[in-house]
Amino acid sequence: MSDSKPFDLDQTLAVARRAAQAADRIALAYFRGELEVERKADASPVTEADRACERAIRQILFETYPDHAIYGEEYGREGSGRYLWLVDPIDGTRSFIRGLPFWSVQIALMVDSELVLGVSSAPVFGETAWALRGQGAWIDDRRVQVQPCGALESADISFGNLRSLARSEAWSWAGELVSRAARSRGYGDFYSYHRLADGGQDVVIESDVNILDIAALTVIVREAGARITDLDGAEIGLETTSVLAACPELHRQLLSSRHGQ
Repeated sequence: MSDSKPFDLDQTLAVARRAAQAADRIALAYFRGELEVERKADASPVTEADRACERAIRQILFETYPDHAIYGEEYGREGSGRYLWLVDPIDGTRSFIRGLPFWSVQIALMVDSELVLGVSSAPVFGETAWALRGQGAWIDDRRVQVQPCGALESADISFGNLRSLARSEAWSWAGELVSRAARSRGYGDFYSYHRLADGGQDVVIESDVNILDIAALTVIVREAGARITDLDGAEIGLETTSVLAACPELHRQLLSSRHGQ
């Protein structure tokens, strides 16, 4: 597809969902089987399942949109232009390796540096969350919406990767949130974002993430009515490494407390 042709976002969503389903089938065939685990340069684990899933996703996307660029977890960035696909073929590889269900296939589309489409498929849970800019968020065939929450004392917080937060001056802020919140949990990867979008969770806080982990989830929770930024309040972009997501009022309160206001 060239940039001069009309761009049908609904059709593009169908392609993204088809690519996610192809990756689901491959990943499930490997899941809880014998896996040879390698270490990448950053010491994170990778398996042939990760690579096979990304190859399948890339094939489907490039066959349909040969002029688009793709940035994937396992094979890096290929191509350039207005349209950039962001792919994490198995987000939650550590869970995948250990036989835990908290992993998913993540596919997002960025157009002119703006995230416009997200698909988050969690086949072990039998659910796919998806969203298009301006069209709401869905889990399978059910539209979802964040639950309004105006006070931290009634909030259910999920913490994800916190290593860099624990090493920073913001650790005391996180501890204060735990002491005040109604409940704190530690769901991994996609799960807390799906639950936030679906009204079962009120806050998601993470550090040590990259854009491939959160691109699709960003579109989904935004379209469900949440506000999502990094922990300093900056908009989500290619260089993002942390997340603060909540309904708008609670997000405002948390960001204010983060900056001591």
